[in-house]
Amino acid sequence: MTGCAPESPGRSASSAPEGRKLLRIEARNAQTPIERKPEWIRTRATMGPEYTELKGLVRREGLHTVCEEAGCPNIFECWEDREATFLIGGEQCTRRCDFCQIDTGKPAELDRDEPRRVAESVQAMGLRYATVTGVARDDLPDGGAWLYAETVHAIKRLNPATGVELLIPDFNARPEQLAEVFESRPEVLAHNLETVPRIFRRIRPAFRYERSLEVLTAARDAGLVTKSNLILGMGETPDEVTAAMRDLHEAGCDILTITQYLRPSPRHHPVDRWVKPEEFVEHSDAAKALGFAGVMAGPLVRSSYRAGRLYAQAMGHHGREIPAAIAHLAAEGTASQEATSVLTRMAARG
Repeated sequence: MTGCAPESPGRSASSAPEGRKLLRIEARNAQTPIERKPEWIRTRATMGPEYTELKGLVRREGLHTVCEEAGCPNIFECWEDREATFLIGGEQCTRRCDFCQIDTGKPAELDRDEPRRVAESVQAMGLRYATVTGVARDDLPDGGAWLYAETVHAIKRLNPATGVELLIPDFNARPEQLAEVFESRPEVLAHNLETVPRIFRRIRPAFRYERSLEVLTAARDAGLVTKSNLILGMGETPDEVTAAMRDLHEAGCDILTITQYLRPSPRHHPVDRWVKPEEFVEHSDAAKALGFAGVMAGPLVRSSYRAGRLYAQAMGHHGREIPAAIAHLAAEGTASQEATSVLTRMAARG
């Protein structure tokens, strides 16, 4: 899961969600105060009419969106443009990553009606491109594969002119579970690597670096457009980022997003460094040179940010025709959080 922000007001910085005891790693993290953000990490909370309408719809339908649950800093921009990412499978994840705001615990019973509600919300919002992700559900016999696949099917049945991107956990790289998900044929199959080998186990203890690469390779072999994300500022070096990008490309990853880590709360992993926009531009250029079909890099870029545009870029890169029903995704759009745009704004401010 990608997209982190400070915790909501009212929760004690040193307390765990729902009153549970802090894990040892959380207690250790909490010894480091929240870091002050640099001047280039700024968003304007402009709550326009489209944002207000979408917020009300999500509440009425009882849906969970990554935009809210993970505290995405782009929620105002994306919702005002009628772009949204849906979180399925509930509010509790069976795994814990040290950067992620979504809580770890015992999930509620599987809601088999959720795919219908997501599809109807996509229709009500008039979305051109919907991103669907979810929590890990290791408590379920199929790891949640049915839920992910059925949500794609439901969206496509009700919204034939909407592209769907599916951001999945690794399903422990079990072939039968991955096959069920892949057969739903999302426009993009995403699985986020997030960080580099040296610190991977500390940051994502329930995942494995090579296993994540295997998932992307399997999706590529199934004929899907593939996507992944790297989060910077958790202790990696620029050279390690370059090596991870190379690993992703060799594994068959088509689209890459690169972002700055924002610490959700004191109990999460401390920020190791603030990566300047200039470095994001360098990584973006390096990724393009490696041959990625679509790249988006910037301090506040998130993996679902301008997802439809990146899908269209990837299809064009491979010389594939975008299906007529979603050909509108090829239209050029703005990306205010891309590093080059950030640098332009900084220069204008002097």
